[in-house]
Amino acid sequence: MENKEHGLKRHLKARHIRLMALGSTIGVGLFLGSATAIQIAGPSILLAYLLAGMVAFVVLRTLGEMAVHEPVAGSFASYASTYVSPLTGYMVGWGYWTYWVVVAIAEVTAVGIYMGMWFPDTPQWIWALSSIVLMGLINMIAVKVFGEFEFWFALIKIVAIVLMIVLGGAVIFLGFTNDWVPMGLSNLWQHGGFFPNGFSGLLLSLHMVLFAYVGIEMIGLSAGEAQNPKKTIPMAIDSLTWRILIFYLGALLVILAIFPWNEVGQQGSPFVAMFERIGLREAAGVINFVVITAALSSCNAGIFSGGRLLWTLSANGYAPKRFAYLSNNGVPHRAVIGTVCVPMAGVILNYFVPDKAFHYMMAAVTFVGLMVWVAILYTHYRFRSSLSQKQLSELTYRAPWWPYSSWFALGFIFMVIGLMSFHEDARMALVVGPILLGLYLLLYFLLGLGKKEKLQLGEQK
Repeated sequence: MENKEHGLKRHLKARHIRLMALGSTIGVGLFLGSATAIQIAGPSILLAYLLAGMVAFVVLRTLGEMAVHEPVAGSFASYASTYVSPLTGYMVGWGYWTYWVVVAIAEVTAVGIYMGMWFPDTPQWIWALSSIVLMGLINMIAVKVFGEFEFWFALIKIVAIVLMIVLGGAVIFLGFTNDWVPMGLSNLWQHGGFFPNGFSGLLLSLHMVLFAYVGIEMIGLSAGEAQNPKKTIPMAIDSLTWRILIFYLGALLVILAIFPWNEVGQQGSPFVAMFERIGLREAAGVINFVVITAALSSCNAGIFSGGRLLWTLSANGYAPKRFAYLSNNGVPHRAVIGTVCVPMAGVILNYFVPDKAFHYMMAAVTFVGLMVWVAILYTHYRFRSSLSQKQLSELTYRAPWWPYSSWFALGFIFMVIGLMSFHEDARMALVVGPILLGLYLLLYFLLGLGKKEKLQLGEQK
């Protein structure tokens, strides 16, 4: 794929990129889905998040090394095409595009559900459809408008998490709302120990925990529109990993210290229970608002990522040519519209397709998301191999402890994929995911996409 810029506007500042990556990672799953992982692993879920965070850090730093050296909008799809093969770039691009549009369907569905708390008489589909249209329009205007919306969406989530950590810490260590009797950390080991379900509980939770970090790699997609990418990308990456670790580990530590692990999730979201515990009577309404903004943030990030990928795929002959045009504002508007249409269809299909079918789609993208990480790590290996000693010495931003860090990350990811076969809900991902990738592979050869001519990117129309 092309390795130079073609009309995109570099309007994304460092603060935009930081919050974009945070917003895409911290979604509805943390606020509502963390209870399931806790029930499997107990307090050892903290160790699971730490291990998964280390893997995410390695993936992010390897991607960052390539993005700083070669800041293009297609990011890891472009790198895979250049340093591995056009087929690999095609598979990574379409796989990741599928991941984000399915996530967008899930997020707008969540908006419809949680708006029902305030407007029970309004049909769910109205909120879901309104959400996807609004996010699509935001992405159509200009990249800096998208960046501003994503900044404030993500900031709301972060403020809610920080507030919970601070107030929860006051309960644990100072006895706030507990007659000033500190609760301490004893709940972490008093109910069956730190590993109440054994080490196997920790292992079986890893696929859910690792998937919680999938989304941070979209920081690479912003490189083509970042102001001074050689400075902003490293700054954003270096701050992102430890911030996510603090938010994830801090929030879960507070929850597990205040509530016995086997009581978490029995009354809905553990975050709602936490705010109720510290005396906020309107906790349900507060969390409802935060969950809605979290869903909108992830949907917004999904449309941005999907639009840039579809634009890059089109420009390289892997998607219809009409998606390769840019608006006068430097936005791949046709690719954005094409990306928006799929979640729109998903909103409608949600009423006619059984929940199980939708679950299968999410299972598919779970597998695809992890495969994208594998592709990033392998592409980075090929990237390093293509450079001379002089070029290697001139790299300004490096992946630490390479290649051992990459071997560790690859081994961990493949171990998690293998462990998914032992979990009933995750097992489907190992069936649907390869089938989805197989369909893309079949289309590549049936349509002769490997023989397509590349277009000149950046044509405005």
